[in-house]
Amino acid sequence: MGLMELFLIAVGLSMDAFAVSVCKGLSLGKINVKHMAIAGLWFGGFQGLMPAIGYFFGSFFTDFINAYAHWIAFGLLCLIGGNMIKESMSKEQEEMNASMAPKTMFLLAVATSIDAMAVGVSFAFMQVQIVWAVIFIGCITFCLSAVGVKVGSIFGVKYKSKAELTGGLVLIAIGLKILIEGLLK
Repeated sequence: MGLMELFLIAVGLSMDAFAVSVCKGLSLGKINVKHMAIAGLWFGGFQGLMPAIGYFFGSFFTDFINAYAHWIAFGLLCLIGGNMIKESMSKEQEEMNASMAPKTMFLLAVATSIDAMAVGVSFAFMQVQIVWAVIFIGCITFCLSAVGVKVGSIFGVKYKSKAELTGGLVLIAIGLKILIEGLLK
């Protein structure tokens, strides 16, 4: 997997965290660097941790299903991307909570990074260098989450659904690319 593909996966995965960060920025109103850093650390940390967990569990099964790895990666990425697209089109307004307390941020960080665990499983099948991948994903998510808090404080929820839609489309496109490459081997 190349750097550009990993970058696109990182951006796609971070769109949920970005969207929640935008909502945090909106609910907080006036923000400072501390708010941006808190969101970045929670979301970036969990977005990096979850693929490592998924990779660990997925690596137990690589020998058994290596011939189908491209189908599995495609399926997982399409499932995650499709869910993000569905959420982007939902008319339900998510409740905005200004709390940056550890309990609140922990729950949000876990909720926005569950999909990253599934991507970690697909990384095991593609034999990605997981240490660099999780560092990269965590850093990208940190930056986008911090920016999301600022964007939310300035623009509000105007871009939330567009961010989720874009992230979903990117993940599906990468899944399709992985499938095509696997079928052409």
